[in-house]
Amino acid sequence: MLVGVARVDAALEHLLQALMDPPSSRGDGLFLPDRPLGSLGAKVALARRLGLIDAPVERALSALRKLRNAFAHSAESASLADPAHNARLAEIYAEARTNPLWAPLETVLAAQPPSAHGSLEPALRDYILLITILVAFLEATAQQLPPYLPPVVMGFSGVVRQAPAG
Repeated sequence: MLVGVARVDAALEHLLQALMDPPSSRGDGLFLPDRPLGSLGAKVALARRLGLIDAPVERALSALRKLRNAFAHSAESASLADPAHNARLAEIYAEARTNPLWAPLETVLAAQPPSAHGSLEPALRDYILLITILVAFLEATAQQLPPYLPPVVMGFSGVVRQAPAG
């Protein structure tokens, strides 16, 4: 559970970095845990405000962040099949099922032979599909984004217009 959300967090960070100038050789640490974009919540908020993700994806990422926190702070063994977690994700799964990759990936997972523990639980299957789709599309979006070039830049000499890229 925690590893899946960590992978989504890394893909979201990659998406945001695709828009930014690279940091100086020393690095600015912008994405370090104690810095402005060090939390998943901050990355989700910025990606939404920049228009990089839509409202359903924002809800999915926020739900995963809350779920990760619930699992991380749970005193007893937590399970995706728990009614509270299942209810939190039901709407997210319904929206994610509209993605064209959901059905083919679900078919691939269903065709896997059962493990020593039995067949894949539906709650875990849906979670795997959600994480896979989020990571795939966050990374694909990052690959398609050119770095942002603002039309004007503020400097000590004043506001300077930049030539459009290309």
